[in-house]
Amino acid sequence: MKQELISIQRYVGMEARKFPQATGEFTALMTEIVLTAKVISSQVNKAGLIEILGKTGETNIQGEEVRKLDEYANDLFLHILKYSGHVCAMASEEAEELVQGPHYSNSGKYVVLLDPLDGSSNIDANVSIGSIFAIYKRVSPAGQPGELRDFLQPGKDMIAGGYIIYGSSTMMVYSTGQGVHGFTLDPSVGTFLLSHPNITLPSKCNIYSVNEGYFHRWHEGVRHFVDHCKGSGPEPLEKPLSARYIGSMVADFHRNLLYGGIFMYPGTINAPLGKLRLMYEANPMAFLLENAGGYASNGYEPILEVNPSELHERTPLFMGNRDEVLQLEDFVKRYNPELVESYFANKDNGKAIAT
Repeated sequence: MKQELISIQRYVGMEARKFPQATGEFTALMTEIVLTAKVISSQVNKAGLIEILGKTGETNIQGEEVRKLDEYANDLFLHILKYSGHVCAMASEEAEELVQGPHYSNSGKYVVLLDPLDGSSNIDANVSIGSIFAIYKRVSPAGQPGELRDFLQPGKDMIAGGYIIYGSSTMMVYSTGQGVHGFTLDPSVGTFLLSHPNITLPSKCNIYSVNEGYFHRWHEGVRHFVDHCKGSGPEPLEKPLSARYIGSMVADFHRNLLYGGIFMYPGTINAPLGKLRLMYEANPMAFLLENAGGYASNGYEPILEVNPSELHERTPLFMGNRDEVLQLEDFVKRYNPELVESYFANKDNGKAIAT
């Protein structure tokens, strides 16, 4: 018997019916995200033909050059979600401040954080890129504009997170805390169909993914752990892992989720916070990974336990098979105990990370 075809809208609706108190608003919000993903996918697939590759000449809040497709994806997400009526406010990696909707959106139950197009430096090279989203319930009173406190919640309080990867096929992967599910876009009918139900991380870690060009800028514990993965250094792994690194976080994460592996983006000696954003990249990916049986850490504690202090906060990130990430934490504790002490001392003082 052929596998039953289940669209993402039908699946989300089926899941919602398990909760008698559900109002349908979350289902409607997910429908808007799906619509945005389909439009962006269409534009990505013909980007070279409609002249939206390349750079705009502007920079975003992170100081990075904005590429035309970045700008398009950001504007589209914000426009569609702004007028959905289900989101009281949004935050984007590309925008410095919160984005408020029209007055009627003040009754919206949710806030959404977006990395509209992750891996944009790879756009012109035709490498897989993606969109990342995180959804939280607002904590501010309904009927008023969304507030910063609605967004500054730890990742463990997320109600849904996911990503869309635009590659040889377009796939959406998301979780509401009840497993991780993947849907592949059938362009002939314009529908995401369930293709990867109940994704779980393979028990064996097969891959390590990290930009080794920064090796000599890392702290000793991280350097020794990467050597360990390669089967060298003071504590070599008996059977080395395969090195795979694309430089597009969604693509690296997606491959490791399906095949088993550890993704690393450490801070450096001169930039201990690293490059990745806690709210837009680390938290939603960590949420997915932990619901698939993995573990995510900043090198000191679980990413999902971190209380964010600002909207565009950065963080080191290590995520993948639980045993390997715990081993990384152990390397840091043993080789850089001063960093661990500094981290928790700074945390007690309301700061983000060890320096």
